[in-house]
Amino acid sequence: MSNEQVTLSWKNYLELCKPKVVVLLIFTAIVGMLLAVPGMPPIDLLVYGTIGIGLASSSAAAINHFIDQKADAKMARTQNRPLPTGELNSKKVLIFAGIIGLIAMVILVVFVNVLTAVLTFLSLIGYAIIYTVYLKHMTPLNIVIGGAAGAAPPVLGWCAITGEAHPHALLLFLIIFIWTPPHFWALAIAKREEYASAGIPMLPVTHGSEFTRFQILLYTILLLIVTLLPYLTGMSGLIYLATAVILGLGFIFYAVKMMRHTDDKTAMKTFFYSINYLMLLFAALLIDHYFLFTFSS
Repeated sequence: MSNEQVTLSWKNYLELCKPKVVVLLIFTAIVGMLLAVPGMPPIDLLVYGTIGIGLASSSAAAINHFIDQKADAKMARTQNRPLPTGELNSKKVLIFAGIIGLIAMVILVVFVNVLTAVLTFLSLIGYAIIYTVYLKHMTPLNIVIGGAAGAAPPVLGWCAITGEAHPHALLLFLIIFIWTPPHFWALAIAKREEYASAGIPMLPVTHGSEFTRFQILLYTILLLIVTLLPYLTGMSGLIYLATAVILGLGFIFYAVKMMRHTDDKTAMKTFFYSINYLMLLFAALLIDHYFLFTFSS
């Protein structure tokens, strides 16, 4: 096998892992780990937890590629993935997903704790099977219900350090759970014709873009309210509060802009803002956490 073929094969397997999505999941899991204790968590739990959760997320992504390969072939956004193009076959994808999924579970059970392994496995099944096989093709509320799997990493991270699902970890879960629909619906509006051709009943396909834009606005308002809870419960301080309010008002601004400008470009700008929103919000949680720790110790 030539160096070019090896590089191509490596890139194909990397693409199976949906690295852009998984990096965001890992980031929120690490935030959960760091918020779980006043100072720095044990480095071994931090490293093994990150690897285990990351590999499990990658395994779920690869299974998603396998199950969705026919639908992916019909959509311009996904038709160049390894399975639709024939760069990889189904057998190789399933073997890859199985191996990294098994490694993830072994790492979490042996080096972290059983609760984290069990919750991670349930999240994997929730996304790869329950969402991809059933919800995604059954109901326009697919992303609302299925968003629970994507909201799990902060809880998994917290459990990796403390061995329990603390109420504060559940607040992080709730934030991502409410964030997911407006985040994904903005993309779905811009790609509604592709989803329609693939037979996937996303909300803009079944109920129209206007209705979906209104739902995005409602969810962004709800999201702003929910993001106040870490401050109101004493989990975070003023640094986080100020950031949450500014970012939340920014998200609402984009939602209102989508109501006024119905072009796909505005929808995609909202989608990209939502990604930056979540990263900055969780970064603010960290900064606030260590600021409070520094001045209280």
